[in-house]
Amino acid sequence: MTDIDGLDIHFIHVRSHHANALPLIMTHGWPGSVFELLNVIGPPTDPTAHGGSANDAFHLVIPSIPGFGFSHKPPEGGWNPDRVARSWDVLMKRLGYTRYVSQGGDWGAIISDSLGRLAPDGLLGIHVNRIERATTLPPEVARALMNGEPAPGGLTPAEGEAFNQSRGFLNKGFGNAAIMQTRPQTIGYGVADSPVGLAAWIYDKQADWVFTRGDPERALGRDAILDNITLYWLTNTGASSGRIYWETAAAAAKTSPITVPAAATIFPGEVYRPPKHWVARAYQNLIFFNRVDKGGHFAAWEEPQLFSTELRLAFRSLR
Repeated sequence: MTDIDGLDIHFIHVRSHHANALPLIMTHGWPGSVFELLNVIGPPTDPTAHGGSANDAFHLVIPSIPGFGFSHKPPEGGWNPDRVARSWDVLMKRLGYTRYVSQGGDWGAIISDSLGRLAPDGLLGIHVNRIERATTLPPEVARALMNGEPAPGGLTPAEGEAFNQSRGFLNKGFGNAAIMQTRPQTIGYGVADSPVGLAAWIYDKQADWVFTRGDPERALGRDAILDNITLYWLTNTGASSGRIYWETAAAAAKTSPITVPAAATIFPGEVYRPPKHWVARAYQNLIFFNRVDKGGHFAAWEEPQLFSTELRLAFRSLR
């Protein structure tokens, strides 16, 4: 634990035994926690024991987002992704890392994007496995989605597929986000009062977002799912974890392109899988882009070995 900006922040810190390891801060999302990243500690920190070389090693820092897990709950507003990103830069430099990279999925991707826009001294680049729609959609596509119109003419098959994925998510999969953006305390205190309610609230999205749609236990493991839900229950973070949705909705939208070196991996079970040229709209210095054949929204949790391989490839040119 360490105090940053008046808030106690929990983090896992695992140093590699390889001397030239690259420092990496890796951030979880919702309804996950640092638990979703536990299986990807070994391959990056000890690559020679997991099919890699010493040149692929990372020192890992895995923090809990404020309001999640063992990090404390912010007592006031303002803890949006930009503020979290600034805190992550403080954390890395406090640990003695003057140069580092950042990785994230879900909220971790949004926080990594915020770091990319802030571009603090020492940040070498970012890798994301979840792409933000608002920064990648062409204007005519964004307008059609916002107004409920048909897809614009002239879209390629890949673009049409991404359009339909976005429409399907906004129509059928966005309810939880809409509630937390507008009424995080209402739903939060509902799940804070019932372990069954909390389990249903979390399990529903895990079932919806894993590659094995509707079968999260096969993708993640029943014990691991229960561990994650129990962490939310024992730390009473059902409400506080939802506030990042509120904070982000209340803050000014940040859609400017990211110019630091950026890498992206598209997993087939992710809810939005844009073509590469759309991704390049958000990341103007896209140094790595890959589509893999398995894994979903919880990529590190579902496919730790594949995820670790993508990390090595994504950051290899930045060492």
